[in-house]
Amino acid sequence: MPAETGHVVVITGASAGIGRATAVAFAERGAKVALLARGQAGLDGAAAEVRAAGGQALTISVDVADADAVQRAADRAEAELGPIDIWVNSAFSSVFAPFSEISAEEFRRITEVSYLGFVYGTQAALRLMRPRDRGTVIQIGSALAYRGIPLQSAYCGAKHAIQGFHESLRIELMHEGSGINTTMVQMPAVNTPQFSWVLSRLPKQAQPVAPIYQPEVAARAVLYAADHPQRREYWVGTGSAKTILGNAVIPAVLDRYLARTGFSSQQTSDPRPPDQPSNLWEPADGEGGKDFGSHGIFDDQARTFSKQQWVAHRVGPVTSKLGPAVSGVGASLIGYGDSLSKKAGALVSKARS
Repeated sequence: MPAETGHVVVITGASAGIGRATAVAFAERGAKVALLARGQAGLDGAAAEVRAAGGQALTISVDVADADAVQRAADRAEAELGPIDIWVNSAFSSVFAPFSEISAEEFRRITEVSYLGFVYGTQAALRLMRPRDRGTVIQIGSALAYRGIPLQSAYCGAKHAIQGFHESLRIELMHEGSGINTTMVQMPAVNTPQFSWVLSRLPKQAQPVAPIYQPEVAARAVLYAADHPQRREYWVGTGSAKTILGNAVIPAVLDRYLARTGFSSQQTSDPRPPDQPSNLWEPADGEGGKDFGSHGIFDDQARTFSKQQWVAHRVGPVTSKLGPAVSGVGASLIGYGDSLSKKAGALVSKARS
């Protein structure tokens, strides 16, 4: 069943990309949405879109790497909008560069925003939800929570960390018999402004690896997760499914494949703009900045629909009731995967010799 009209939703990273598209999607249901991000220009633009879509907006400028500030933002959201029903962690920052070109300070900052920001947001949400014993926390993940790729070591590390944190917390809530749910949505490549404002040391313009999806596709997946939060995670797009499954079956082969293609596939043929902003330390849409919106610069390549998502949202409720049958099939697939992995490993060894 869809989330009720009038729910109170908090979204971090709400000024652009997936967070902003998700805010608008909830607003179309009449939700009250607290928009958390650093840059005021983006927050103001997102708030205008939320109101135009039929929702109520509250903008709160906050750095999610500051745990106390996140808690204050949560308290303000409850005071002005009402009890929080859904909390979505989406804020992040990153750097496009080989690991050897990332400073210790930059790596720490990315980890504080892109991983600890999720931890702090979840802590704030749970502190308010626990007395009511209800609510949902949604972690915006990525296929890169399972498969690391070159030029994004800090981002991949953060997404892997969120995955482990999410699984641990989920089990603890189950052990408690809690009425609070947490789920994770593993995203594919999405056409967001990050490729125009994330710190980059690449010679060419950074780009997502195809297939690319529009933020609205991701937003629909988040709404579905909010409606069905009992599942541990959701995969969005064929790219995510292939990446996660492929990594489970032939990770060593993917290592070699990405070593050959991972650098070029993440860059266009155009030089990186010399005046490209960086939002690592200061928001690109802050003082003197502009509102970047939900979409990035790859509209001509991005898909507006995911067949995989359409099928998953319809097959999922059926398969979730099959229990042991699904487990049996899963065990068979794992066995088959192990067999494929051994064969692939033999092929790689033969090729190396």
